[in-house]
Amino acid sequence: MKENKHPISLLELFITFFKINSITFGGGYTIVPIIIDELANKKNIITEEEMLDLQAIAQSGPGAMAINTSILTGFRLRGPIGALVCLAASVLPCIIIITIISYFYQEFKENYFINAALKGMAGIIAGVLVITTIRMAKNATKERASFSFLIMIIAFLASFVFHINTGLIILISAIFGLVIFSIKKEGEQTNDIN
Repeated sequence: MKENKHPISLLELFITFFKINSITFGGGYTIVPIIIDELANKKNIITEEEMLDLQAIAQSGPGAMAINTSILTGFRLRGPIGALVCLAASVLPCIIIITIISYFYQEFKENYFINAALKGMAGIIAGVLVITTIRMAKNATKERASFSFLIMIIAFLASFVFHINTGLIILISAIFGLVIFSIKKEGEQTNDIN
């Protein structure tokens, strides 16, 4: 019998991401804990650190972060075909739900129970966002805690106090990190040679 070298089949990958994207509200930050629970905790085929790294990459690209995260996870697990499968699995629920809502928009808009459910979901989404942010901060500060906290504080002040564009803050932080750690790495290599 031939051993399967992939940790998950394409069909199972599609069903998993279709299900996740069908029930997740709130975008990319809310989808990651569900993917972590499904793929890291239940199926044990990806680590939480890998998932948080994929989310960091997903948020730096254009487009919806939930879809980017799904595509990157599919690519990580099954390569280009896995990325396409996850793309289809993450877009189809949106298309189906929006199509249904468009037919019954007026009824949904005026329905007390649907409005109450959406308001309740807003609170839950806020909680999930807080948990995801804490997880990302823990992951980001594992190796270089003082440097990471310094960058976070400077970035917060630049955005909140001085109203500097977020894209510019990210670019400057990335360049600063590359320069600092390139210099540090060269210094370590020089010390190893001597």
